[in-house]
Amino acid sequence: MQRTIRNLRPKIAQIRQKSVRLSYSTFTPPPPAVSTLPEPVSPHAAAANMPENHAVVSTFDMFSIGVGPSSSHTGAKHLGPMRAAKIFAKEANGHGFLHEIYQVRVDLYGSLALTGVGHGTPGAILMGLEGESPELIEAKLIGPRVENIKNSGSLNLNGTRIIKFEYGKHMIATNEFFSVGGGFVINDLMRVLPRFLKIPPKPTTVKPIIENVGLSELPPDAENHIENIFQKSTRDDHLTNMLPFSDAQTLLEVCERENMSIAEVVFRNELQWRDSNEVKRRAIAIWNVMDASISNGISSRDEYIPGKLKVKRRAPAIYKKLMQGFAEYAGMNLSPKSQLSSSINRTLISDAINLKGKPQKKSELSLAYSNLANVPKEMKKHLAALDWVSMYALAVNEENAAGGKVVTAPTNGAAGTIPAVLKYYLEFICPTPEHAEHDILEFLFTAAAIGMLYKRGASISAAEMGCQGEVGVACSMAAAAFTAVMGGTVLQVENAAEIGMEHNLGLTCDPPEGLVVIPCIERNALAAVKAITAAQLALNGDGSHRVHLDQVIATMRQTGIDMMSKYKETSQGGLAVNVPVC
Repeated sequence: MQRTIRNLRPKIAQIRQKSVRLSYSTFTPPPPAVSTLPEPVSPHAAAANMPENHAVVSTFDMFSIGVGPSSSHTGAKHLGPMRAAKIFAKEANGHGFLHEIYQVRVDLYGSLALTGVGHGTPGAILMGLEGESPELIEAKLIGPRVENIKNSGSLNLNGTRIIKFEYGKHMIATNEFFSVGGGFVINDLMRVLPRFLKIPPKPTTVKPIIENVGLSELPPDAENHIENIFQKSTRDDHLTNMLPFSDAQTLLEVCERENMSIAEVVFRNELQWRDSNEVKRRAIAIWNVMDASISNGISSRDEYIPGKLKVKRRAPAIYKKLMQGFAEYAGMNLSPKSQLSSSINRTLISDAINLKGKPQKKSELSLAYSNLANVPKEMKKHLAALDWVSMYALAVNEENAAGGKVVTAPTNGAAGTIPAVLKYYLEFICPTPEHAEHDILEFLFTAAAIGMLYKRGASISAAEMGCQGEVGVACSMAAAAFTAVMGGTVLQVENAAEIGMEHNLGLTCDPPEGLVVIPCIERNALAAVKAITAAQLALNGDGSHRVHLDQVIATMRQTGIDMMSKYKETSQGGLAVNVPVC
């Protein structure tokens, strides 16, 4: 058996158009959700009237729970390969020839071959072949299981058949999978030697292999590539997206026509696949994993991140310093509200009011705004928002680099930006705990909508776009979402998203040793701060601006196309060749 995984995406727009018409998904889609919303006249009529190239996918495709270490493909280099391997094993079982398999061969191409080891791709593929999924696998068990497979020379295919790791055997089936970023996979038809087919094949799922003809003579057929958007295909009969949009302009038009926010449009579309309670439950579950990745990152006792680079974890130490309250002397509320007593939960404004008409005491507090020259140097190093937001982002990406559980947001390499901004909002700004659930939903749905626009209009794969397709997109998503929960208008949200990407254009992806450590971890911290700045710029305007989000997405795509391949997740240029590895 042979399986090929590529992350090269030739003529992706044409492939997507054709895959939509094929309307095939490896996974069985859920039944239509029961909703109180008015239904279209018929699913077929709704599908016929829907733009073929709309951007709508599920929020739970944009935000996938998985394990590190990985980058653009954490998706493509971890989630994507694991899902592709699982699909292959599941199809082999479904076609009835699983028991005939005694060897599996996997070929990697593009950045998967160049940086896959540093991103944990081989282990992810082995786990997928054994029937595991990124959402359910226990991250801590992956390493020992992979070692056991290597030592024993065997693996448990699809979790039901033990096969040997041997070479030189006859191939009976093959398939190609294109990992296109963020966990999304495009796959070809499975090709099987006819004599091994135990179940009559369907022409839409299997292509017979002509014996005595080499695979090199059977080039992939673009018409047969099928986009697997993990549980749904955009033209399945059960899908009746009521509010489709293809770009930022049509999204704004939908919002204006329906008098809805961006989050409400996304939520309405989610009701086509599952009921409202399930949508809310799954969204909160996504946030809980994000929050847990922050907690795990700041509580880790490991001094170093795994790998040859010997990079120290910083989030635990920064958290410890912040909780000691260095910057409280400046009179600012620098710790989360939930972790502070009322006696130190103060601000410059409240202190100024309390001191009005009273002589100021000569203390560290008064020094903060009356005699800065005498403030201890250690106190000057801390800026409240920057420290906390940066620490949250560092924690998540250190967890990703160490193989912990994170959420693709929209990829693992960019997994820290969105959780950091949302965590900062919830801890420092959210009015009451009662508002938290609503704001979490609004934040995630708004971010997801922006991510959909990038996935359709450009790419969320660093192998195609460089890091602008990962951290740049995450910054744009976070900026838009933060603007939304801060009460911004739809136009201000779109403006924030544009600012977030405009100033990440041209960002390269050049990790030394292919590890998601340098510059990925720090870059997420900077992107989180930049997202908040972008949101504030948008909120201080009226929503009108010269550069439109659609224009910056088109620019990002062209920039990625023009970017040299050595700066697109291949570890062949930039920091990857200038930072020595001990």
